[in-house]
Amino acid sequence: MPVRSKGLRSKTRGILTKHPRDRGMAPPNKVLRRFDEGARVAIVMDPAQHKGMVHKRFQGQTGVVSGKQGEAFVVQITHGNKPKTLLVRAEHLKPVQ
Repeated sequence: MPVRSKGLRSKTRGILTKHPRDRGMAPPNKVLRRFDEGARVAIVMDPAQHKGMVHKRFQGQTGVVSGKQGEAFVVQITHGNKPKTLLVRAEHLKPVQ
């Protein structure tokens, strides 16, 4: 019996699928977005862009930007009862009011 692959993108057929009209690369303004410290953001992964993508368990979570590290933003979230720090690039973040 073959052994099933257990990579980072396993079991993500639904969450990493784009709608047909949204397929392809993201527009440049989505990649060049800037977030200030303290801004609330939602983590919405873009499957076309692999760099700076977080683990699938953080898809859809909301956090607060606490800084910048290179091209990525440092996002603080609470997962369960534990505070977590994530490095996420701008194309995987969406502003939340």
